[in-house]
Amino acid sequence: MNPSDGLVFRTRRFSSEVGALHFTFEGYIYNPLDYAWPAHELYLRTYVHQGAGVLMLGMNPGPFGMAQTGVPFGEVHAVRGWMGIEVAVRKPEREHPARPIVGFAITRSEVSGQRLWGLMQERFGTAQRFFSDHAVMNYCPLVFVDPGKTGKNIVPEKLPKPEREALEAVCDGYLADVIDFIQPKFLVGIGKYAEAKLQAVVRTLALGAKEPRVLSVLHPSPGNPQANAGWGTKVSEQLQEAGVW
Repeated sequence: MNPSDGLVFRTRRFSSEVGALHFTFEGYIYNPLDYAWPAHELYLRTYVHQGAGVLMLGMNPGPFGMAQTGVPFGEVHAVRGWMGIEVAVRKPEREHPARPIVGFAITRSEVSGQRLWGLMQERFGTAQRFFSDHAVMNYCPLVFVDPGKTGKNIVPEKLPKPEREALEAVCDGYLADVIDFIQPKFLVGIGKYAEAKLQAVVRTLALGAKEPRVLSVLHPSPGNPQANAGWGTKVSEQLQEAGVW
């Protein structure tokens, strides 16, 4: 069996597990591991490899990135032009009028993905070179969209505690299996939330001498004031100082 088959099977189970959870959230919940599965599967098979030295972890999909393309931090120009991924994306069962899923026809860029993949393209050139020793995943696959007129993104931290804990338990289990599959030397949280999740999961794995180092880098979101000037330079310095690059 191809090693990717096991990861693909586990990810399909992960999608089913989060899909079976009950939420009292009154807005819209998108699961791109469902409606954008062909794109995500292609990403996993092409770019998530055993033995990559660095696993970078985001929080959950952005409305103009992974929610549309099925790829973590999935800014459409980077996914199509740099990674060479473009496949049909279905519609979710329910969608907010202000946040329609149009897949690769999306005309709006996701700033976080634009910054992340722009840095990697600048430093590594090709996607193949970057992903030969790096993997990028998200902790939570779900998008929570506020029911209000603007359809703003709601982070999982805002869910009622019992529902958030149930979601995190499922996400922790998947993350543990991804770490076991890749066996990286470094776990890099893209933002402090992701770093905390990595630390919590690593504690449960009891890897001993093989335990990877956990750290974080500045999140590229435009909602983070520190990221809006020289994000790429700052993150490069963080990774160089940590010995990752």
